Amino acid sequence: MKINGVYIEDTFAEAFPMKATRLVITAFDATWANHAANALTGFATSVIACGCEAGIERQLKPSETPDGRPGVAVLLFAMSNKELTKQIQNRVGQCVLTAPTSACYAGLEEGDELPLGKTLRFFGDGYQIAKKLGRTRYWRVPVMDGEFLCEDTTRVTKAVGGGNFLILATDQAQALAASERAIAAMRKIPGVIMPFPGGVVRSGSKVGSKYKTLPASTNHRYCPTLRGIVTDSALSADVGAVLEIVIDGLTSAAIDAATRVGVRAACTLGAKRGILGITAGNYGGSLGPFHFKLRQILQ
Repeated sequence: MKINGVYIEDTFAEAFPMKATRLVITAFDATWANHAANALTGFATSVIACGCEAGIERQLKPSETPDGRPGVAVLLFAMSNKELTKQIQNRVGQCVLTAPTSACYAGLEEGDELPLGKTLRFFGDGYQIAKKLGRTRYWRVPVMDGEFLCEDTTRVTKAVGGGNFLILATDQAQALAASERAIAAMRKIPGVIMPFPGGVVRSGSKVGSKYKTLPASTNHRYCPTLRGIVTDSALSADVGAVLEIVIDGLTSAAIDAATRVGVRAACTLGAKRGILGITAGNYGGSLGPFHFKLRQILQ
C-alpha cells in the first residue's frame, strides 16, 4: 500500500488497556483556562515515569461548559484507578485550584466515581460549602480571589494507551513537517490525546533494556545513527530521521480515527518531499492486546 508515494508497512501498533477521565476546566477567559490546563497536563508524557499521560483534548465554547464560561477539556490516563485518583488530586490541587478564576468539573457522564472536589475541599480548612444541584454535588472552596468551584466526583472509564505510528523521512526537517501536519489533523478527533511535546516523540522506545533496572530503552532498530552498527536495523540507507506519534484514546474507534487522519495528513508531503514510509511500533503481541493494523485502518 502506498499513499502519495509513501509506503505503508503491513504492520500494527500494539497498545494496552488504561483507565481515563475527562475534566473540564473553566475560567474568566480562555487564556486563564488554558494556563490551568497546560499546568495540569505538564510532565505527563508517559506512565513510565510521569504517573499519568495527559493532554488537552479540545477548547470549549461557553455554551459547552457547565458554568457558561470559556473552557478546556483535558484527558488523563493511568494504569489503575488508584494511580488516576492520585494524579487527579495532585494535579487539580496544584495546577487548577491555584489558577486565578478557575473551576473544575467532571467531563464524563458514565463510569465509576473517583474523588475530585471530595478531597480538594479540605483546602478550605472547614470554611468550604457543599452545594447540590439536581443529582450533582459541588464544593465551594474559599480562595483569595473569591471561590474555587469544583464538582464532588469525576468518572473513570476503560481506555486504550499506546496507539502509535512512525514517520520515516529523509531528514529531521521533513519528518517534523509531516508530524506537524499529522498532529494538526488528529487534534480535530474527539476522545484522543497525543501526550508527548507537541504531540511528537523522537525517543521511541522498545520494551526492556540491557540494563536490568530499565523497563524501556531506545528503539535501536529505528535510530539512523545505529544503522551500520546493529544487525537488525529496520531502516534503509535513505532514512535520516524517524519520529513517532503516540495516541491515547477513550475508545479503540477514536484511536482508529486519529491514526487514519494522522497518517493521511503526514503523507500529503509525499515521497517527492522526503516522506519515505509509515510504520508502527509493535512487540510481537507481548505489550498489549490492542492491535491497530495500519493498512486495515487506512483502507
